[in-house]
Amino acid sequence: MAQKWKHVIALSSMLTLMSHTTFAADRTTAAKETTNKTTSFANDFDEEEDQSAEVPIESIEQFVQIYGIVKDNYVDEKPDDALFLQAIKGLLSGLDRYSRYLTPEDYRQLVQYTEGDLATVDFDLALDIHSKQWVIKNLADQSDSQKLGLKNDLSIYKIDGQELKNLNHEQVEDLLHGSIGSTLQLIQTENAPVISVVRNKKIEAADIEPMMLHNGVLILKVKVFQQDTANEVKRLIEEYSKQKIKAVLIDLRNNPGGLLSAAVEMADLFLDQGVIVSTKSRSEGDQQFQALPGSEFPNIKLGILINKRSASAAEVFTAAMKEHQRAWIIGEKSYGKGVVQKLFPLPDGAALQMTVSHYFTPKGNMIDSIGIQPNQSYPWPGEMKEDTYLYGASELLLKHK
Repeated sequence: MAQKWKHVIALSSMLTLMSHTTFAADRTTAAKETTNKTTSFANDFDEEEDQSAEVPIESIEQFVQIYGIVKDNYVDEKPDDALFLQAIKGLLSGLDRYSRYLTPEDYRQLVQYTEGDLATVDFDLALDIHSKQWVIKNLADQSDSQKLGLKNDLSIYKIDGQELKNLNHEQVEDLLHGSIGSTLQLIQTENAPVISVVRNKKIEAADIEPMMLHNGVLILKVKVFQQDTANEVKRLIEEYSKQKIKAVLIDLRNNPGGLLSAAVEMADLFLDQGVIVSTKSRSEGDQQFQALPGSEFPNIKLGILINKRSASAAEVFTAAMKEHQRAWIIGEKSYGKGVVQKLFPLPDGAALQMTVSHYFTPKGNMIDSIGIQPNQSYPWPGEMKEDTYLYGASELLLKHK
């Protein structure tokens, strides 16, 4: 029993996090100044004051009792390290869908990623014309995904809960894309176990793809919110304004988020006052981001196109535009990721990735696990060409008063 107590004390030490640094996984510590149009950023790693938390002795005693029962009676013998790692993972995963324990290797890889970059996995998916299934292609030897047990020509049934059977190539590719360092969940067959794959292959893509339709609607495809996104949107609208734009439709489908500061700056292009977004935190304090007086485009008709994979900063921008009645939102309900996370490094090189704040809309509504409802539902049928779908969305925007 004395040995078990030593393990519990060690675990308690990790839980108290007596000394740690933090990493803003979504880089959401950006604070918009109220006196000018600049945005200041905190460093990715900030030193924090030492803090501790008391663990009730009764809870420790109960844990030791349960630990002993599992150790002595489980059908297979398990080493102490494995049991305690299981306990730590359970503690974190039970908090929410984002908090997790990172091994030293997971942590090392994650801190190399730059939030705001778009990425995909280290293989492609292609439709097999004979089996009518999507299969893995171009998976290299010794790649991360191969080490997970994946291999070329292996069929994939679902990605992140979405069945692939009736999807076209663009829709499948969109499922593979996301923020660099994020994970997607693969299922090979209907009852197979889930395999988590990290999006670790950076995509060098233009911030924004413009498309001017013959009905006078300018579509701006924003793939991810990066440092210069707001400036690029401003430049494109001014450039195409020479063609007498009737409306601007900002396409945020499959946009995984990126920099909160970029979403705030972009909202400020179209708002002249009011709250854009706020964050609330028990440990970090509350913050509020306000639109500055003056709007770059006060008279332009604005629409936003979203789907169930529009997340994080994309939802912040969409919610601000919707609740200030500045834009007409079209599409599907968004993903519902509205959290600020930090990494808490541990002495052995591992880390805890944990939610510390929530995003709230201008009206005080929580985004996380709820998402943003469009003003007008307009899902994309798999059999419809994307150009046709976009034109339909633009017509809905023009018809809205």
